[in-house]
Amino acid sequence: MRTWRQRVHRTTPVALLAILLQAGNALAMTVPASGSFAYDLYDIGVNQILLGPVGFTGGVACMCVAAILAIRQMILPAAGVVLGGAFLLRANTVVETIGALIS
Repeated sequence: MRTWRQRVHRTTPVALLAILLQAGNALAMTVPASGSFAYDLYDIGVNQILLGPVGFTGGVACMCVAAILAIRQMILPAAGVVLGGAFLLRANTVVETIGALIS
């Protein structure tokens, strides 16, 4: 006969897995209408900073920092910095993917 604690330890992972596998709505970010205040913010934030020279410089700097961390045997922080740098270097693809979640 199982105790209450054994039943909870056995059913909790199954319940968590069921919750994680539930389907949800995909929310996509679309480009605001041209001429609106939101478009000006989008243009400055995404087109000029993220996709421009600032984002590229940040991505290259992240890769250099990740190389230094890897040389110092700090593998876990280096992996996080590589992911952030890859996001900055491939920001145009990421922005297009976020906008294409709902088609």
